[in-house]
Amino acid sequence: QVQLVESGGGLVQPGGSLGLSCAASGMIFSAYAIDWFRQVPGKQRELVATISIGGTPNYADSVKGRFTVSRDNAKNTVYLQMNSLKPEDTAVYYCHTVWGSRSVWGQGTRVIVSS
Repeated sequence: QVQLVESGGGLVQPGGSLGLSCAASGMIFSAYAIDWFRQVPGKQRELVATISIGGTPNYADSVKGRFTVSRDNAKNTVYLQMNSLKPEDTAVYYCHTVWGSRSVWGQGTRVIVSS
C-alpha cells in the first residue's frame, strides 16, 4: 500500500526557518514526481512546490526564493526547506503523488508562523 508520511511541522517566528520531510513507502519512489501542497481552513489546497523524477523543482510564486524542495531517492524521502517564513505561510502542509490513477496524500503536518 502506497503511503506518504509528513513530519517536521511546528511553531516558528516570522523570518525563521523550518524543514519538512515526506517519507514514502509501498512505491518505486524514484519513478514519481512529488508535490507539496498547503491548506488554510476555508480555502482550497494550494500547490507550493513540485519535484520531478529527475529532481527538477518548481515553485509557486508566493514561495519562490524562500522554499527549496529536494529529494533523496535512497531514503524514499522528499524535503521542503522553508526559510524567511511569513505569517501567511501558516497552513497544514501535505505531500502528494499520483500513483497510477490514484491520487495519494499524506496526513499533513501543521506549520504556524507567529510571534
